[in-house]
Amino acid sequence: MTKRKVIPHFSGLILLFLLACPSAWGTKVPSSKDQLEKIANHVVVVKVQAIYSYMEREGISVLSGYEYDRKVAEVKIEKVEKGKIAESLIYIRYWSREWKGLGLPPPGGQSYEPQPKKGQIFLFYLAKNAYEGWSKGSQDGGYNVVYVSGVQPLEK
Repeated sequence: MTKRKVIPHFSGLILLFLLACPSAWGTKVPSSKDQLEKIANHVVVVKVQAIYSYMEREGISVLSGYEYDRKVAEVKIEKVEKGKIAESLIYIRYWSREWKGLGLPPPGGQSYEPQPKKGQIFLFYLAKNAYEGWSKGSQDGGYNVVYVSGVQPLEK
């Protein structure tokens, strides 16, 4: 086969892959440590005391959409590496989501990974009253995990 015949076939395969796997073009690459530190105005080492969550559906139609598990981690501060936090116990917001229903999910972001569990020790990159990498950022004084890789487990 000549180059002129191979390139259209190869282009067609790439297009087919992108159409069949929307997650391939909708997934955000995890941020580097430098990127996380630039976005975060607080970096803390914490021990997870409890996880609170509620389910919420956000959809394109009645038959399909994203099911969000909105979460708040109650954490005990072990060490503050960046920023000032006077409290020894704070609450940190993050979420996970799953496509439910008919059809392929639209392009968009993935859940925070890994998802913290009670008793684990984590390094959190946080944004308070600032952009956290996903939305405009809240101005309510809450701590949001920097999207997408602002949750990092640590060994005990």
